[in-house]
Amino acid sequence: MEITGDITIEDLVHLKVNAVRYLADKGIKCIACGEPIWGTLEDAAKAKGFSDEEIEGFVRDLNLL
Repeated sequence: MEITGDITIEDLVHLKVNAVRYLADKGIKCIACGEPIWGTLEDAAKAKGFSDEEIEGFVRDLNLL
């Protein structure tokens, strides 16, 4: 499964466990109370003020993990 900006955080953390650390290092919260947060990767990144270009970079990086 290819990762895109509209992947849900839940699907992302199940697909790529390393994504949690990667996104945490960027300041994007993926896990709350031991459960994945609601919403998409793009939603979570935009809530932290990341640009579309930065989100595209995250998607590229996550596909390489």
